[in-house]
Amino acid sequence: MEIVIDNLCKDYGGKRVLDSCSFSLGAGEIVALVGPNGSGKSTLIKTIAGVHLPSEGRISIDGKNIQDIDPVDLAKMIGYVPQHFTYTLYSTVFETVLLGRRQHIKWSVSDEELSQVQQALDALEMGTMAGKYMDQLSGGERQKVFIARALAQDPRLFLFDEPTSALDVRYQIEVMETMRAITWERGVSMIIAVHDLNLAYRYADTVLLLDNGKKIGYGKPADILTPECIRTVYGVDSFIVENENGKFIVPFRVKTEN
Repeated sequence: MEIVIDNLCKDYGGKRVLDSCSFSLGAGEIVALVGPNGSGKSTLIKTIAGVHLPSEGRISIDGKNIQDIDPVDLAKMIGYVPQHFTYTLYSTVFETVLLGRRQHIKWSVSDEELSQVQQALDALEMGTMAGKYMDQLSGGERQKVFIARALAQDPRLFLFDEPTSALDVRYQIEVMETMRAITWERGVSMIIAVHDLNLAYRYADTVLLLDNGKKIGYGKPADILTPECIRTVYGVDSFIVENENGKFIVPFRVKTEN
């Protein structure tokens, strides 16, 4: 599958919040969206997900405009996990994740559907919590449930808006490791909005850097997330350290004027 975003623009109330954004990604690829608050990351993901219609531009999957794809078929192709989600308090974890299969279920829930749900929960180490009610979970646990729901959907393109924001350091790494493994094993594509530049640096194949709704850089993490670029976009001085575990970004102060 090839996803192409061509000259995408989005306006809110006469203000352009996403301006002429173009990029593409293929099977097995993770694109990390990074940028300051208000840079357009959530707007871009919501527009690709179909939550918002683009003001200009085109989104295509394998050469076909997504606006020309049947909504049911499109819902099978794209798995979207928003930054803020709603849930039914008295639904169990298993029932919540099963909703991810709703486009596939015909007249009754098959053993295959149940197996898909259990596999998604196990992938996020949530299998033992299947019978718990959603209001019994912590914020981080609920976030993992909604990630599992997207996995159970088995789409070709995953869209995650800040999927690790409510997770502690251990679970951030576990979730990103799971996502990385899924792209390789299933040959699917992912677009993930993240604030943590080190998660983007370590797990993404490509980084798209946004600022004020515009694409500032697009390429390999090491080429985009440089101290110079971070200083320009974020207003923060940083440096790169390298050891046997890889390269890491270390921000250390707010930019000072020369």
